[in-house]
Amino acid sequence: MIADLAQNTLDGLFLGSSYALLALGFTLIFGVLRRVNLSFGPAIMFGCYAATWAHLNFGAGLLLLALITLAGSVLAGAYVERLCFAPHRNGSPIAAMVASFALWMQFEELATIALPQHLYAFPPLYAGPPLEFGALSLRVESLVMLLAATVVCALLWWLLYRTRFGVAVRAVIDQPEAAQLAGISVSRIFVLTFALASAIGGLAGFLIASSHEQVTPMLGMWSTLKGLLAMMLGGLGSLPGAVLGGLALGLLEAHGQWFFGPQARDLIAYLLLFVLLAARVPWMTTRSAS
Repeated sequence: MIADLAQNTLDGLFLGSSYALLALGFTLIFGVLRRVNLSFGPAIMFGCYAATWAHLNFGAGLLLLALITLAGSVLAGAYVERLCFAPHRNGSPIAAMVASFALWMQFEELATIALPQHLYAFPPLYAGPPLEFGALSLRVESLVMLLAATVVCALLWWLLYRTRFGVAVRAVIDQPEAAQLAGISVSRIFVLTFALASAIGGLAGFLIASSHEQVTPMLGMWSTLKGLLAMMLGGLGSLPGAVLGGLALGLLEAHGQWFFGPQARDLIAYLLLFVLLAARVPWMTTRSAS
């Protein structure tokens, strides 16, 4: 019983680290642009599909696949920013969100046209057996995911609070009009923030695909829902909250599946989100990416 509890806790933490990476990208965009990007997950899927296509046609190695995934995700993110968020920068957040949903459909259609099968294999990050510690087992891919989430969060904190770029970002978040008068290019900050969030999403997509050893068109919707949910659980606009929200979601799903079965895993997570939104918990309305 205790061993099962410990194993499920470890599995939940490692699962939550993938959610944390997705939530960091969501949080970065929301914290700066004050917009929700529903095509964040499909842009990640686009990068993963580009890497899968390169692997199937040219036998590209793992490192090259990682670079292609990042480049594809950033390219797709730039496309989303130009078509959905740049035109509505001073307009309605709802219009930008609806526009990003339309591009979600575009990315899914493009993926199914390029690779029409529902499921494609993706090279594993690590092909060896899991690490054994007595009754507990740890997957190397999960350890890499947790390390990546921790490092990315620390680097983002350093970037926002120890660099001139971070000062400019925080100025745009707090007072965009004053930042513009001070000579800061608000549009440039938005574009760079979007590119950085897309790169984080690409990293998350590569690690998730190589951990699951497969890609499907559902990866886009899965990434959007899990990342958005983790961000909401951790508090809107908070980088540490994104990591904690992702880990909490992973733990909730792992233990929920253990106690109530796999059918109840997602239901429990979405029910918790509904309760938090209905209660309007104050820490869910953080003003900046802090």
